[in-house]
Amino acid sequence: MESFEGMQSRHRKEQKDLQSRVTNKKKNATKKTRKGVNSECEELERQLKERQGQEIAALNGEPADTENVPDLEEENTEEPTTNGVNGIAETLEKTTISEPEPSEDGQPRKRNRQKERLARRAAEQEAVIEEAKKEAANQPDQKAVERKKMLDQFTSVGLVEKSIRPDGHCLFSAVADQLSQVGIPLGPESEGVKEGERYKIVRKAAAGYIEGHPDDFVAWLDEPLEQYVEKIRNTAEWGGHLELLALAKTYNVEICVLQDGAAQTIEPGEGKKDVEKIWLAYYRHGFGLGEHYNSLRKAP
Repeated sequence: MESFEGMQSRHRKEQKDLQSRVTNKKKNATKKTRKGVNSECEELERQLKERQGQEIAALNGEPADTENVPDLEEENTEEPTTNGVNGIAETLEKTTISEPEPSEDGQPRKRNRQKERLARRAAEQEAVIEEAKKEAANQPDQKAVERKKMLDQFTSVGLVEKSIRPDGHCLFSAVADQLSQVGIPLGPESEGVKEGERYKIVRKAAAGYIEGHPDDFVAWLDEPLEQYVEKIRNTAEWGGHLELLALAKTYNVEICVLQDGAAQTIEPGEGKKDVEKIWLAYYRHGFGLGEHYNSLRKAP
């Protein structure tokens, strides 16, 4: 049978491995998958916590067998690997439970080993969290790295950046700015519309195309088409590749998206004539809300 010390050591490793998996999953999540990834991570953490709790209860056994459970003070005193995280050893030391004081009749009080184990587990989990923070602090500044690559790309193709407000409408606002740069009307409703409101027309254009061509889009959706179209048309739902494809076909433009050292081109379709090219910058790390699009204009 596995000893209590061996179980604790295994539990620490499982918690550390799970923390690493959760960190990687959240780092690689996109705006479309972020909600699902967060739910998946919460479920993994819940399942691990529940399973480990059941294993401890099973090892502890019935009340008559609790004396066979080793005291926490006799536990392997080797400190968890922390890669130099300061203060974790002190945290674990502070959670050591002192010997119980005698009761009024002089007999030793029965120790509450469940509380002792919970206190020790809480300290170990804190150690894992501190280690994860240390590892994250040692990671390269993704925002700075991405920004440098983007600026190099802009220079290589002779473009300068037009900043777009990061408000959930950035893709549509950036496309509206680009269409105005190449002289393509946004639509019959565009006359007299203020610059800050032009995204609404582009949103409606994207939603209308998706609604009118369901066979081209429904396979890529994880919700009913009507519900998705309504969000694109009338809310601040972020746009992505599907909306860029719809807009390329609606306005007969080739959309070139520069992103972190690479370029993606969305074409309006084969056989199209007099196709204008518009340019967008796509950031994954550069803005607090997450993914973001800016407009790219020709350098003066």
